[in-house]
Amino acid sequence: METLKIVKIGGQLIDNDVALNSFLDDFAQLDTPKILVHGGGKSATKLAQQMNIGVQMINGRRITNAATLDIITMMYAGKINTKIVAKLQAKNTNAIGFSGADGNSIISVKRPVKTIDYGFVGDIKKVNIQHLQILINHGITPVFCAITHDKKGQLLNTNADAVASELAIAFTENYTTELYYCFEKNGVLEDITNDDSVIETIDAENYQTLLENKIIADGMLPKLSNCFHAIDHQVEKVHIGKSTMLLHKNTKHTTIQK
Repeated sequence: METLKIVKIGGQLIDNDVALNSFLDDFAQLDTPKILVHGGGKSATKLAQQMNIGVQMINGRRITNAATLDIITMMYAGKINTKIVAKLQAKNTNAIGFSGADGNSIISVKRPVKTIDYGFVGDIKKVNIQHLQILINHGITPVFCAITHDKKGQLLNTNADAVASELAIAFTENYTTELYYCFEKNGVLEDITNDDSVIETIDAENYQTLLENKIIADGMLPKLSNCFHAIDHQVEKVHIGKSTMLLHKNTKHTTIQK
């Protein structure tokens, strides 16, 4: 079965033009079908601060009120997505930008209020891949931002790691899917101050130990949750690290396995 690579980028890779160009050079060289998913939380936070709109995070997740949703939509589906698509075109990778609303690709429901009200945050319920498959068959690369919709006209801020994970799962019937989370670090670090302290393999057993010792915390919590969700739903491989791991398999990084 042919391999499909779903690659998610975030962190400083998006905010730094040099780092973004370096990543896109690697991504463009992938010779298998591929999908790119991007976040942009730091850019959205910066714009919110410039507009004197407060930013609230709980357990690595953003609280999204109406004003914050407007900023996220502008940054994710507008500036960042279009910029990435344009840069890929310059690297001879034909790409089309997507939110979950485009083509009814990703349907979510507004996260129910339990102990925390996350606001306009979406939990993914369905991924439609038929039109995406047609594009991939014609050599076109979908580029997804982290905005979904509820099929009732409401846009929802959705964790980009979850978007990547659910896309990888949705395509498992058509491909052997591999999921890559690329950011500025070498992988999941045992010591956040030491870039060489990469935890090369995380499985269900040592994951619990890492959680108990608070080595995995904050924004890494939802990322690892999505990694294991993908592995538990027939995604072949999940990797976390710098974008050099896309082309060079011997690059030190973190691999998630059962």
